[in-house]
Amino acid sequence: MIFLVDANLPYKLALMLRNKGYDVLHTDDLSNKERTTDNEIRDISLDQNRIVITKDSDFLDSHLVNQIPKKLLLVSTGNIVNKDLFHLFNKYFDDIVSLFDNYNLVEINNQEIVAHEK
Repeated sequence: MIFLVDANLPYKLALMLRNKGYDVLHTDDLSNKERTTDNEIRDISLDQNRIVITKDSDFLDSHLVNQIPKKLLLVSTGNIVNKDLFHLFNKYFDDIVSLFDNYNLVEINNQEIVAHEK
């Protein structure tokens, strides 16, 4: 599985996931960096079959209505310090990856991960 991390999440998250062996792009890796539009992110996710990781509810809306991106990891932790965010991803990311075998929408919050029905 390959991922695209939105600009609303820290670049270090992408680095952490790369260190775990995943193919991960962050919007800062793209030519427009943090100015990469949501439509560009959607296009890249479709073209490269990447799972979008974001806090942006606009992606949730487009996923639910148009199935774009095809797979979405919604981070619904609210404001959280990076240390705590990284802890959650370290704790749950292998489970999240497994859930994407059967689900297209997975959500992580401060206490749990939730797989949403297709």
